[in-house]
Amino acid sequence: MGAEIWVYRETAGYVPGAQLTGYKVEASDGTVGKIDKHTEDVGRLYIVVDTGPWIFGGRVVLPAGLVTRIDAEKETVHVSCGKRELKDSPAFESGQHEDDITFITLVEQYYSNRDV
Repeated sequence: MGAEIWVYRETAGYVPGAQLTGYKVEASDGTVGKIDKHTEDVGRLYIVVDTGPWIFGGRVVLPAGLVTRIDAEKETVHVSCGKRELKDSPAFESGQHEDDITFITLVEQYYSNRDV
């Protein structure tokens, strides 16, 4: 994965302009939280997941390429990683902006170098 990590897979069912905020997020091994924010920035699409108490109230940034399926009827987004992988992802600090290029580079390297 490289630049394609930042775009939705053709098979994910993403519709441009769709409002995903509030959708439940399902990892490969269970529910991980809800979408707090999503972007449609050209070349860098991602969702910010509020993990709630699961990771002590944390938030993680997931590139759109990890989304495997969007179920609009059930308001659920399925992603191609597990809970542990999300928990070990680069820390998203309070007050940090998800558009910070250093942070984006860390996220890209983390998810691009994973075993799929």
